[in-house]
Amino acid sequence: MDEYDVIIVGSGPAGLTAALYSGRQNFKTLVLEKALVGGMGSIVPLLENYPGFELIAGKQLVDIMKDQALKYAEIKDRENVEEIEIKGDSIKIGTDKSEYITKTVILATGAKHRQLGVPGEDKFLGRGVAYCAMCDGPIFVGRKVLVVGGGNSAVQQALYLDNIGVMVALVHRRDELRAEGYLQDELEKRDIPVFWDSEVEEIRGLQVVESVLLHNKKTGKKDEIPTDGVFIAVGEIPSNQLAKKLDLDLDQHGYVITDKAQRTNVSRIYAAGDITGGVNQWVVACSEGAVAALSAYQDIQIGK
Repeated sequence: MDEYDVIIVGSGPAGLTAALYSGRQNFKTLVLEKALVGGMGSIVPLLENYPGFELIAGKQLVDIMKDQALKYAEIKDRENVEEIEIKGDSIKIGTDKSEYITKTVILATGAKHRQLGVPGEDKFLGRGVAYCAMCDGPIFVGRKVLVVGGGNSAVQQALYLDNIGVMVALVHRRDELRAEGYLQDELEKRDIPVFWDSEVEEIRGLQVVESVLLHNKKTGKKDEIPTDGVFIAVGEIPSNQLAKKLDLDLDQHGYVITDKAQRTNVSRIYAAGDITGGVNQWVVACSEGAVAALSAYQDIQIGK
């Protein structure tokens, strides 16, 4: 059974930064990722607020971070962590492929897309319903789509789709957006239509998406809007299954509670990135990953 000083669960911005900082302390470090390296960071169409880059795609930045982390840590993707068991001074991790022993664990499991929970959403997933404009947008070039949501992610996806030649409109359940001002300005500048005060009640079609039933909450009116696709960007929910198994303290929304050093209520278990809630920004995730790795290093050194 392989032994490590630090095992990081999750390979988004927080996990990769934690790997970099941990490995640079000459600690034997392993990153375990159940899917592909990068997590949700890989599907961000464009970042305009990451220091050092005026404009960069999430996937491109992930690849840079991955290459840097690999100089100091081992990364295994498509390996799902199923159990974490504390055994005295060591922690046993069981995956769907192997078992490992480590001194400390950093949870960087992030969050996953929140669903609308309306009829047709599951039925048409991959057949017109999508959550990632960068992944699926190109197949809709020259066609009509709706982006559902009012935050940064929704507006960013709408702008990206407009960039590549998709006929896009936004659907938002309120009368004003939550996205940052510069994104709203760009949306208005491009004259991208917005269905205000509206909610999706049903996604309709035969074999693929053909229309969406919208309900205007102010007027009570319902309209069937023809569309070829629906991109859903209504926020995330924490991927906290492992946190729950470890009996970590969670807030009312299910995010892991940590102190300023990213320590949880369980000794030698740390959390970083979107799993901790708060400001879900790439730069914040990176900083938390760095802090968690340095805290793990300090605690190992003093035998905490």
